[in-house]
Amino acid sequence: MTHAHKLDCEAAESDCRFIIQSENEDEAIELAQNHMKEVHHKELSNEELREEHLQTV
Repeated sequence: MTHAHKLDCEAAESDCRFIIQSENEDEAIELAQNHMKEVHHKELSNEELREEHLQTV
């Protein structure tokens, strides 16, 4: 069974309904970093995203 990597931005930013889901962890992290930078003006490292925001589903 293949696992997907998911970021539900509402967990990080209560007013944002953006969701990323990908089977490729690197792609999910890149998309999440771009979203957080462009929309929320926050720069998060790969580790911060993995440890605090990215879920495996």
